[in-house]
Amino acid sequence: MLRSSLLAWHFLTIIPLCRSSHVRPAARELASSMQWYPAVGLVIGGILVAADSVFGLVLTPDVTSLLVLCVLVVLTGGLHQDGLADTLDGLGKRGSPAERLAVMKDGSIGALGATGLVLVLGLRFAGLLHLPSPERMGLLLCMPVIGRWAMVVGTFNSSYARAAGGLASGFLNEIRLRDVLWATAWAGVFVCATLGWQVGGLLLGLSGVAARVMVLLCSRIFGGITGDVLGAVNEVAEILFLLVAPVVLMLVVS
Repeated sequence: MLRSSLLAWHFLTIIPLCRSSHVRPAARELASSMQWYPAVGLVIGGILVAADSVFGLVLTPDVTSLLVLCVLVVLTGGLHQDGLADTLDGLGKRGSPAERLAVMKDGSIGALGATGLVLVLGLRFAGLLHLPSPERMGLLLCMPVIGRWAMVVGTFNSSYARAAGGLASGFLNEIRLRDVLWATAWAGVFVCATLGWQVGGLLLGLSGVAARVMVLLCSRIFGGITGDVLGAVNEVAEILFLLVAPVVLMLVVS
């Protein structure tokens, strides 16, 4: 259990906690670690809340929101932003699934990926800036939980796109229903306890549907999914959360 949680932490952040978790894990260990993704998201959310509180003491709301965004990107090593850019480049490539996957594997970023990344970062900044003040801390806390839970939902019952395999193939091939259920339990408790069961349930449901729709579409286009697609799922889920959560709160409260 401890090793699984450490694997999840080291895969999702750049902060080292224990050298033993860097030993090459088995595929099943990687998949099992996904049940801890929402818990890691909660810790990341706590760091964002702390950063927002400190920056907000001396800086304007727009600068504070931009710095919180910077903290998130640095803390996660830009992993999910990279996945989003690669996925967009693959979607924009005309050709066979193999040709699209080759573009995604290329280390350079294309015009569509770069444009999409700028737009997504802009949307994330706007969402952070305009979070309602009474619920701002709770929403910051829950945003990374939602994003990482969405990746677990997207991984389950999905196939890997590349025949040669890759880093994400271990997750996709070995994830089990109990891993998803544990992750869902963590996410449900965290989000509903923070935002209320009505708001939390609606946001979790919307994020889960968005994750499955993205995976379905990418599977048809690429012949399966990759780690880049899962990174894109996280980005879309978090941005959707930032944009929709204030509306859901307003509707439920009113």
